[in-house]
Amino acid sequence: MEESRSRLYQGNEACVEGAIAAGMRFFAGYPITPSTEIAELCSVRLPQVGGTFIQMEDEIASMAAVCGASLAGLKAMTATSGPGFSLKQENIGFAAEAEIPCVIVNVQRVGPSTGMPTSPAQGDLMQARWGRHGDQEIVVLSPAYVDEVYSLTIEAFNIAEELRTPVILLMDEVVGHLREKVTLPKPGDLVIKDRKKPVPGSRYLPYAPGEGEDGDVPPLAAFGDGFRFHVTGLTHGPDGFPTNSPSVGEPQIKRINSKISSRREKLCKAEELFTEDADILVVSFGSSARSAKKAVKDLRAVGVKVGLLRLITLWPFPEHVIQRIAAGKLKAVIVPEMNLGQLAREVRRCLDGRAPVIGVNRVAGKLIEPADVIRAVQEVK
Repeated sequence: MEESRSRLYQGNEACVEGAIAAGMRFFAGYPITPSTEIAELCSVRLPQVGGTFIQMEDEIASMAAVCGASLAGLKAMTATSGPGFSLKQENIGFAAEAEIPCVIVNVQRVGPSTGMPTSPAQGDLMQARWGRHGDQEIVVLSPAYVDEVYSLTIEAFNIAEELRTPVILLMDEVVGHLREKVTLPKPGDLVIKDRKKPVPGSRYLPYAPGEGEDGDVPPLAAFGDGFRFHVTGLTHGPDGFPTNSPSVGEPQIKRINSKISSRREKLCKAEELFTEDADILVVSFGSSARSAKKAVKDLRAVGVKVGLLRLITLWPFPEHVIQRIAAGKLKAVIVPEMNLGQLAREVRRCLDGRAPVIGVNRVAGKLIEPADVIRAVQEVK
């Protein structure tokens, strides 16, 4: 009999298994609730597959070690929560500027500061997008289900490798600690992508754009492969050395932004439910979207024309999807989220007055319930 491929995984556990399936062989981190299980499981699983786990002295060093491991040729990941995510921002910015592929997992909890370490929140949405200084694009994925944690972790690595960029997996405490059935793909069914490498013996310019569709993503040699090259967080030219020349620096900054923004439609993923004829739209993400989905199904059962848009890709923001749905006549857009309106603010920007945007917000560490969403819809009706 074929071995069962079904597993009962915790969200944090599914993240580790997905990362290993994607080829992750290096993890550096520092324990922090509610992401600690990721580090704990990596310490067990990575040695079993020939990988390396290091508990660093703090979150800053963890992110630095991940950058170094990736430059040495390994697929690398770290995991944290709110306060640790704040500490990692400078080195995430370094990874964006130096074009270092890596994955950062943030299992969100209540803030600001140390907040409520064991309670869920979604208050890091804007920090994930704008936490670094300067002009930079970032890819942020947000799972709502445990099997999706597994698949999106793999996708995060694929995007990181394909675009030479850091990718953030933005979870929350509910998804991280929930246990659900995960059916593992059969061997050979997984699509795993690896970074482009320069041709051996060629003259290597680590930041020189090439030709063709993916020419805006230069190949990346690993330290030790025989290529000598310079890596810096300073604005640099194609050779990797710092420059103060606007004519050299401006194209480089624009390229690292456009390699993500130009692929918006390819990168953006969302789940739509009953959006074709909806006159009220619910937009949500993560665990809040689970409650939103139940509310939408219950309301549809009694004849209310309400639809759901669950955002899977948070950044780049799928504004084209929201604008397409809003092309029909919407009475209102309801946005349930465990913060004071970060997603609602972005939805409001995209709609530009075409429909009122109503927030359903919780910040006290309690999951939004379907009844909260139903009440908001009924008030519109």
